[in-house]
Amino acid sequence: MSEPIISVSGLRGIVGDSLTAEVAIRYACALAAELPPGNIVITRDGRSTGPMLSSAICGGLTALGRQVIDAGVAATPTTGVLVRQFRATGGIQISASHNPAQYNGLKLFSVEGRVIPEAFGVRVMDRYRRRKLQRSIQDRMGSVQICADSISQHWSLIEKTVDVDRIRHRQFKVLLDANHGAGSLLGRKLLTELGCTVTLLGAEPDGRFEHTPEPTAENLAGVLSAVPDGGCDAGFCQDPDADRLAVIDESGRYLGEEYTLAICVEQRLRGQRGAIVTNCSTSRMAQDLAEKYNVPFFRAAVGEANVVDAMLMHASVLGGEGNGGVIDPRVGLVRDSFVGMTMILDAMARRKMKVSQLADELPRYEIVKTKLTLPREKIPAALQAVERHFRDGQADRLDGLRLDWPGKWLLIRASNTEPIVRVIAEAPTSAEAQRLCKEAQAAMNAL
Repeated sequence: MSEPIISVSGLRGIVGDSLTAEVAIRYACALAAELPPGNIVITRDGRSTGPMLSSAICGGLTALGRQVIDAGVAATPTTGVLVRQFRATGGIQISASHNPAQYNGLKLFSVEGRVIPEAFGVRVMDRYRRRKLQRSIQDRMGSVQICADSISQHWSLIEKTVDVDRIRHRQFKVLLDANHGAGSLLGRKLLTELGCTVTLLGAEPDGRFEHTPEPTAENLAGVLSAVPDGGCDAGFCQDPDADRLAVIDESGRYLGEEYTLAICVEQRLRGQRGAIVTNCSTSRMAQDLAEKYNVPFFRAAVGEANVVDAMLMHASVLGGEGNGGVIDPRVGLVRDSFVGMTMILDAMARRKMKVSQLADELPRYEIVKTKLTLPREKIPAALQAVERHFRDGQADRLDGLRLDWPGKWLLIRASNTEPIVRVIAEAPTSAEAQRLCKEAQAAMNAL
């Protein structure tokens, strides 16, 4: 059996190989040992292996005397809402996010209803690896409470952030591709409540993905034409646990995930000025918008937990990542595709613009992402070599090495799970972004 991939916020692996019921129980119990007393919320996306893992985890936690709230199939951002709704001490979302169907995983939540911070995650990993777990309490067994309605509170929080009547008045036609993930449950209710006529693809949350689950242009090639063919005003595409959102415009053009956050930043700052936070691999469109509205802009290291930490530190009004993850603190401190859909529809209604027009008015950049195999011990020297090569760039070591110039940037950061470095560049043209990546790789290869 191989080892699961473990990070500070969770675990994932191939079910039956690196991820077994025993592994899931050990990891869940390691979390419980670090949490204060109280209920623990358990949710899952639509994967067929979810019920098995959920049953195993519930059994392990109740054996420790824990009370479990089983909310069944729910989106990852909904998990955060439920933790707060039930005043739980933490939560576990069973999901492998955008990984293929044979994978599953566990994402861990703290009492604040957010993905656990790094220091917390390190303690959980240490307990799991050292098998330092609590003993079962035979005379004080816990129990499982079923949550019959997992979505109403989430919708209630979202509807307070927009002008619902204004959106309803427009009677938008929308395509939602939930791809048999968890997003269809709240997605259908939310869009219907907003007065939309909904074409829903992959409505049954059974994990039988109709296309590779990550919502990239390549994977959504078979969905694009369905938007104009159905006379839809927009197409919204979620990953299996519905924390990421990609957008298709009314002509069938893939706008992608970077534009999700940028359109939402523009809309948020039109209503309220305040700090914006993104991670250091996100398009600089958000930075340009912050400068346009004369508000503070901050970057965080890659990772949702790092973005949330920075949002709390700077009292941010909106944050997120360029993978289509929008974080609105009025709703929760979790990337949320439902927030993204609602804000985009609100922008279309408020400004009486098509989604293509909202995208086209934004600053235009091209991002190129590549990777290079490199032993971990050589990475410090490789970063120094790149920094020497690009002497005119403004260097930042927040997460790997980021170099900035007016209107473009380059990021080199090591993978936490593989012996590779990721090389990402953004510039006004694809050719310029590719040049930055190639020169960086050449500098590292020359070692």
